[in-house]
Amino acid sequence: MTARRIIWLALPDYPVPTATWVDYLPSNIRPYFYLARVHRPSGIFLLFYPCAWSVTMTCYALNTPMTTAWTYLGFFLVASQVFCAAGCIIDDMWDKDIDAATSRTCRRPLAAGDLSMFQASVFLILHLTFGIWLFMQLNDYSLVLGLSSLVLVVLYPTMKRVIDWPQVVLGMCFSWGSFLGTASVAGAVDWYIYIPLYMGGVCWTIVYDTCYARQDRDEDIINGVHSTAVVFGDQIRPILVMFSCALCSLVSYAGVLNGHGIPFFIGVALGAHHLVRIIAKIDFENKESCDAVLINNTWFGFWVWAGAMVDYVVKIQS
Repeated sequence: MTARRIIWLALPDYPVPTATWVDYLPSNIRPYFYLARVHRPSGIFLLFYPCAWSVTMTCYALNTPMTTAWTYLGFFLVASQVFCAAGCIIDDMWDKDIDAATSRTCRRPLAAGDLSMFQASVFLILHLTFGIWLFMQLNDYSLVLGLSSLVLVVLYPTMKRVIDWPQVVLGMCFSWGSFLGTASVAGAVDWYIYIPLYMGGVCWTIVYDTCYARQDRDEDIINGVHSTAVVFGDQIRPILVMFSCALCSLVSYAGVLNGHGIPFFIGVALGAHHLVRIIAKIDFENKESCDAVLINNTWFGFWVWAGAMVDYVVKIQS
C-alpha cells in the first residue's frame, strides 16, 4: 500500500476526488502535473484575469491596434500558467506536513510522498527559469515589476502561519497583473487608475479564497493555519457580501477614471450578479460547494474583461 493510500485511509472525511485526464498519463510524470495543478485551470484564470483587465483597459485608453491587445493577452495567459504552477509548487513545499494532515490536500504529491523535495525543487527551478525568461521579453520597467512580485509569492505560505488574514497577501500576489498588464503595454503604470483596480482584485481574492478555504476551517484550526475562513466565523456570508461590494465599486471606479463607456459597466454588473448568485447559493457546510467556488469565480473575471473588451472594440471602430 502506497503512502498516498495510507494517508487517505487516515483522513476519510473529504469526498474522493474524481479521475482527471492527468490520471491517464504515465505514472512517472503524473505527480508533476498534479503538483503544478494543471488539472485545475481555475487558478490559471484567476491569475490571468487581472492581467487581462489591465491590458484591455490600457489598450482602450491608448487606442492601440487590436493586435496589440491580443498579443499581450496571449502572453499573459501563458505566463499565468507558468507562475500559477510555480506558486503551487512553492506553496506545497512550504505546506508539505500541513497538507499531509488535511483531508483535502493529503493526496498532493509531496504530502503523499509521490515526489521528493529535491524533485519539486528542480521542477520549480524550471518554471521560474521559464517565467523569468518570459518577463525578459517585456520592457525593463515590466521586468522589474514582474520580478518584484516573486517576493509576495514566496511570503504567502509563511503568512498562513503568522497573520489571520493571509488571503490579503494571496490577493496581492494574484492581483499583481493589474500593474503588470498596463506596464507591459504602456511602459509605465498610471497608479491613479490601477491602484483601485488592484485593490478590487485583492477584495476578489478574499471573496473566492475565503469560500474555498471554508472547507478546511476545522482542520486549519487544529493545524494552526490562519485563514479568513476562520476569522469570519458565522458572519462569513455578510462579510463576503461587503467585500464583493467593495470589489465591484473599486473596479467600477477604475473604469470611471479610465474613461470607459457603458459596455464596461455592463460587464461589471454581470460579474456582480454572478457573485451574488455564488454567495447566495454556496453551502459553507458542504465541501463540494466550497470547492466549486474557484471555477465559478472565473466567470466574474470573464464578465469584467468582456465588458472592457467590448468597450475597446466599440471605441476603435467608431
